[in-house]
Formats: sequence, C-alpha cells, structure tokens
Amino acid sequence: MGGLRYHDKKRLNFVIKKGDSNRFYEQIKALNDSIVQEGRELGNQAESFAESGIKIVIILDHASFHKKKDILNQISAEMPHIILEFLPPYSPDYNLIELVWHSAKEYIAHRLFKSVEELSELLHRLLNEREMVIKWERKIKNKGNAILSG
Repeated sequence: MGGLRYHDKKRLNFVIKKGDSNRFYEQIKALNDSIVQEGRELGNQAESFAESGIKIVIILDHASFHKKKDILNQISAEMPHIILEFLPPYSPDYNLIELVWHSAKEYIAHRLFKSVEELSELLHRLLNEREMVIKWERKIKNKGNAILSG
C-alpha cells in the first residue's frame, strides 16, 4: 500500500500481508499520525492541526476494502480533515502513485528475492528513502488512455 504527496512528491510505502478494511483503517490512522508528527517536528501543536482547516485528500481505487461503510464512517468521524476520493472505475492513469508503482516494478523486475522481507526492505529503501529516481514527466498509459504527469 502506498501513497504520494503531490506538492513535494514524498512517497510512503507500507507492506501489508492482506488487504482488508481493518488494515485499511489502520494505515489511514498511521498516515494521519505521521502527518501530525511531521507537523510537530515543524513546531506545530497537534491541536492546531485539527483546528487549522487543513484537508488531506486521499485518492483511492475501487478495492472492496476501501469502500466498507462502517470503516468510511469511522474515518470520517475520527479524522474529519481526511477526505477520501475515489477514482473513476478503471482509471488508475489519473493517480500519480501509479507512476511510482510502475517505476518500482521496472526496478525490481527480473530480480530474485530470498524472502518477502528482502523485497519489503528494498521497497522501503526505494520508496520511503527516495533511493529510486522517478521520471515524473513520463507518460502513463493504461487501456488506451494517457496523461502527462508532473
């Protein structure tokens, strides 16, 4: 599971064993906590973050666990500054994180890994520690559609 912050292209990657609604909630909560912590490190109070009116928009695909009503309601109630937006069906080319995944897949293709942990560690370095260079101006193509990223 991964994300991309649009304004500075900061990317986050979490390796999860199984995608389900509970893990989805946990990841959204962890993301929220990391954003609040990042704000604290910049000298902001956690309380001021909630009161600032800042909105965080998260773009989601149509995985069934992203759409479970009780989880969506829980996120909305506990983290009202987080806005969940769904892509139109079958249109991942509108989500810049797809360019990150494409670049990662190119980098790890045709490599053998001794374990899932080894793959996870490499993905962490590539994505979270920015060891992977991404060509943001590349065109993303999917099912006949293309957009220019950047």
